[in-house]
Amino acid sequence: MKFFVRLVGLLVVIWLALLVTGYGVLAGSHKNVAGMGLQCQYLTARGMTTAQYLHSDSGIVGVTDCPLLKKSSEVIDN
Repeated sequence: MKFFVRLVGLLVVIWLALLVTGYGVLAGSHKNVAGMGLQCQYLTARGMTTAQYLHSDSGIVGVTDCPLLKKSSEVIDN
C-alpha cells in the first residue's frame, strides 16, 4: 500500500511540474509526407499536442528524431 501511495504522489508531482513549466513528454511519432516530415505527439498536463518537423536521416537538414521534451505554447501563468 505504501508503494502505491508513493507512486501516485510521484505522478502528481510530475503532473504539476509539467503544468507549471509548460513542457510536454514525447508520447509518439511517425513519418509523414513521403518520409520528409516527422510528426511528434507530446503529452502535456493539459492534453496531447502535436509538432511537425522536417526530417532527414543525416540530421543536416531537419531532425533525425523527435526531441524528448518540448515547450508548449500554453503555460498556466500566461
